[in-house]
Amino acid sequence: MGEPIRRDAAPQAGEPARVPVDLGPRSYDILIGADLLATAGARIADRLPGARVAVVTDETVAGHHLPALQASLTRAGIDHTEIVLPAGETTKSFAHLERVVDAVIAARLERGDAVVALGGGVIGDLAGFASAIVRRGMKLVQVPTTLLSQVDSSVGGKTGINSPRGKNLIGAFHQPVLVLADTDLLDTLSPREFAAGYAEVVKYGLIDRPDFFAWLEGAREAIFAGGPERGRAIAESCAAKAAVVAGDEEEHGNRALLNLGHTFGHALEAGVRYDPARLVHGEGVSIGLCLAHRFSAELGLCDPALAGRVARHLAAAGLPTRIADVPGEPFTVEGLMAAIQQDKKVARGRLTFILVRALGEAFVARDIEPAALERFLRAELTA
Repeated sequence: MGEPIRRDAAPQAGEPARVPVDLGPRSYDILIGADLLATAGARIADRLPGARVAVVTDETVAGHHLPALQASLTRAGIDHTEIVLPAGETTKSFAHLERVVDAVIAARLERGDAVVALGGGVIGDLAGFASAIVRRGMKLVQVPTTLLSQVDSSVGGKTGINSPRGKNLIGAFHQPVLVLADTDLLDTLSPREFAAGYAEVVKYGLIDRPDFFAWLEGAREAIFAGGPERGRAIAESCAAKAAVVAGDEEEHGNRALLNLGHTFGHALEAGVRYDPARLVHGEGVSIGLCLAHRFSAELGLCDPALAGRVARHLAAAGLPTRIADVPGEPFTVEGLMAAIQQDKKVARGRLTFILVRALGEAFVARDIEPAALERFLRAELTA
């Protein structure tokens, strides 16, 4: 971990950047660049000759990008069907999973055919899970349309839906055969959506790439403005995740580090019942990153000044940094503890967190004392 971006991720003139995910016979490429949607059909046909596809998307993304993808598939001679779902985190449910599975089967797609996920993290997770279970596994192509999904959720093969008892508790590991991250698609995002995705970019620097975080501190405004720094930030983030996934595909070890900030963040999302008016995933991650650093400082693991530095950078990006920043009904210690105890990293009932010792020095902390966590949360709720 912590290696610089792979040399082959640097694009040739007119070509997208390429970040490989090395998983032996299941290896695949992440392509990052402008106007990739126009060439998606040709790239899918090259990777999956003769395949038919089901495009899964949501109503918002369909209005912006579905016609362009349909035209690209038609030009490539790919037979396709479309499944358009409601937008929002609540779509990651059994009901919508059943709808996608039934539509794919009704279209008579076969195991060698593909599900194409056109959307953000919700669609990528749901469509990916459907492709993992229909006919015991179909091909999957990810076409992420948000910054968050381009740098995180579309890469690595984690798929799934939410349970009323917690986020992402039902799912499977199922790697895509191709990821197409078209940077032009990010121009349709609201400032709030873009900022939410940026929290995941920051996360990679905080895990084990301190030089990347320092670069982000100087490049943030250019990234938000859409300069070449944006493409570099996406490629660096994808390279960071690809390196971790290649070494620990199913999260038995270091891949857990990618959950920095997420234990707290997922608990907050569950607490608002996935209401996007109050909190979206990247905002939960932003608060979670700050909480993880403040909790680390509280436990004497890192300098409190680091927690302040992280919070200032995220706040400058327009992101929330404290639980009190979430509007609406207040949280309770009991509610947050109940959600945290359902976290996927809990082992034999023992609380596990990703904490930090210094900038870019995250580690897996096992056997966190519930009493210490309760005291910390109580203080945070009154801050």
